[in-house]
Amino acid sequence: MPHLEFDRPVVFFDLETTGISAPHDRIVELTAIKMSPDGRRETQSMRMNPTIPIPRSATEVHGITNEDVAGLPTFSYYAAKLLRFIGDADLGGFGVSRLDIPLLEAEFRRAGLEFSRRGRRVVDAQILFHMLEPRDLTAAYKKYCGRELGHAHASEGDVEASLEVLAGMLQVHPELPHTVEGLNALCNAEQSNWIDAQGKFMWSGEGPVLGFGKYKGVPLRKLVESDPGYLEWIIKSDFADDTKEVASRALHGDFPEQPNNADEAA
Repeated sequence: MPHLEFDRPVVFFDLETTGISAPHDRIVELTAIKMSPDGRRETQSMRMNPTIPIPRSATEVHGITNEDVAGLPTFSYYAAKLLRFIGDADLGGFGVSRLDIPLLEAEFRRAGLEFSRRGRRVVDAQILFHMLEPRDLTAAYKKYCGRELGHAHASEGDVEASLEVLAGMLQVHPELPHTVEGLNALCNAEQSNWIDAQGKFMWSGEGPVLGFGKYKGVPLRKLVESDPGYLEWIIKSDFADDTKEVASRALHGDFPEQPNNADEAA
């Protein structure tokens, strides 16, 4: 790889998944490219049956349907071969630190094999991109308005700047929706998966799950069995009324049922 020095193989990989919860979602497709210091490049690509339904919202991202994976092998079928392919290599990709590596670790655990990032160096191009391209209002103002933002973090200046930035975005990017409804759909796509108004409970392939905290992604039914005190804490704390209602009803065995026309969460 030009401009990159490395003393042992690096496996750059990407996953397509059923969702964004490492403990509970599954891999649908995986491609890994192994770069060796001597210039060799090897590729492994595999599509698999995740053993749980692929939510519509996930299919809309990667285009893989439940029908596409019906009858395909599961991750366990590929696990040993993939583990040998990765070996002791370092890891790389775009956004792999947040989801891809934890999910891959979880899949190997379910397959009865040991795989960990421990002892491996990780090169995450997304983290580097965010370091090199600041994503705050000051940076956006300079990019879309062509000027330095004065009075940053003063509410009047910031709100005026946000209006100018939006106008600049719509001018520079004609592919963006030019209606509030369309922009809302882009900005709040995940809210279609929220059960309560704050997204503390969400729909997933396993039904209602926690959407925050140490139990994020854990199915509500499992939490009632394993730690009902956490739901009692929600009820007693400063959460919205509808959030407390979901927790209270779950403790009494009354779990939310997903509307037929609602997307399942990724």
